[in-house]
Amino acid sequence: MTERPPVGRVIRVLLADDQVLVRKGVHALLALESDIEVIGEAGTHEEAFALAARLCPDVVLIDLMMSGDGIEAIRCITAAHHPVRILVLTGTGTDDKVLAAIRAGAVGFLLKDSEPGDLVRAIHEVYRGGAWLHPAIARKLLREISQSTKARPTAEDLTEREIDVLRLVAHGLSNQQIADDLTISEGTVRVHVSNILSKLHLASRTQVALYALREGLASLEDTEPESETAYHLS
Repeated sequence: MTERPPVGRVIRVLLADDQVLVRKGVHALLALESDIEVIGEAGTHEEAFALAARLCPDVVLIDLMMSGDGIEAIRCITAAHHPVRILVLTGTGTDDKVLAAIRAGAVGFLLKDSEPGDLVRAIHEVYRGGAWLHPAIARKLLREISQSTKARPTAEDLTEREIDVLRLVAHGLSNQQIADDLTISEGTVRVHVSNILSKLHLASRTQVALYALREGLASLEDTEPESETAYHLS
C-alpha cells in the first residue's frame, strides 16, 4: 500500500499538458483525493516553468510531448525548484526521450492509458522520494540496456567532433541545442548523429546515451539533481 503524506499535509500538484480535456480530466480525478491538491494548470512548458516558480508545487505532472522542449523544461524546473518531483505523462512507451528525461530530473513515467489508481499511487510514490516507472517504460529501458551491451561497438572510428556530439546527446540536448553549443548548424549536427548511429551500430539516441554512459564518455553525475536509484514498478 502506498504511504500517505503526514496527516494534514496535502501534496501540491501542478498539471502541464497542452490538451485542455486531459488537464481537466486529471484535475477532476485528483480532486477526489483528500490529500492531493491541484494548485495550477499549464498549457505549455514555458507556462509550467513560470507557474512552478510562483506556486512551488511538490509534484509537477508534465506531458513530455507538449509543444516546446519537454526535456529542457524538466531540466530547468528541477534545477531551479529542487526538490520538486517531476512525474512525466506520455502517450507511448516507445518514446526515445525517456532516458534523456530521467537525466534531466524526471523521477516517474506514466502512460496516458494508465488506470486512475496508478496515477494517484505514482504521485504519492514520487512525493515521498521514490520513483515510478510504468511497466512499458521499464521494459523499454531494459531492452535498450540489453541491446546496447550485445553489439559492443567501438568509438575508435568516431571523429573528435562526433565524440563531442555523442557526449551532448547523452546529456539529453536536442540537435538545435547541440548546434548552439558547438557553434555549428543543426543540419551538421544531424549528419554527425547519423554517422554516430551508423558507426556504432545503434538504433536510437537512447542507445547512444546508454553507450556513452557505459564507456565512460558521459556520467549521470553531470546532471543535477541526481535521480533516485530505486524504482517502483507497478
